[in-house]
Amino acid sequence: MYLPNIITITRLLSVPVIIWLIVTGNLFSAFVVFLLAGLSDVLDGFIARRYRWQTELGAYLDPIADKAMLTSVYASLAFHGHVPVWLGILVVSRDLLIVGAVVLAWLLERGIEIRPLLIGKVNTGLQIGLAVAVLADKGLALGWSGYIMALVWVTGGLTALSAFLYLVTWLRHMASYDINGRLNKSGPGTGAAR
Repeated sequence: MYLPNIITITRLLSVPVIIWLIVTGNLFSAFVVFLLAGLSDVLDGFIARRYRWQTELGAYLDPIADKAMLTSVYASLAFHGHVPVWLGILVVSRDLLIVGAVVLAWLLERGIEIRPLLIGKVNTGLQIGLAVAVLADKGLALGWSGYIMALVWVTGGLTALSAFLYLVTWLRHMASYDINGRLNKSGPGTGAAR
């Protein structure tokens, strides 16, 4: 197993630790562990590209680790009143929508390539940045509430837009198949699923 996959698995295993730290009110420790987990995401991607250690396992593990970490952290932060509940619901719903769409396409034997959109990458970066800022603010009493509220609205808007664009991409993909599950030769949107 390549090093990037080991780093990704370690990030995945850090999720329950981060949640436990948030739930027990150890927000500074949660900040440190979450920050390290976020940096590990950058590191494993860099190593995989630099040494050409990209694997199919890594292509699946990396987004799973990201989604597990972000949905869990946002659910915990929202439940404890550190971010607005609507934002927690939006972040979790977006990721459930994406995972559900991929699983449904797979079940219908209309496999979809897992390829993040640019807006999805930016959105994930913003979500990580906001979570780091909230945990740092609460853990270190920095007084960033004004900045954080602005970031909450930007992150919320981009999360909603990202969910919409992923949904449109998925619908186009599904519409490229006819009612019998065969790929339309004339392209997307020509089958019965229009």
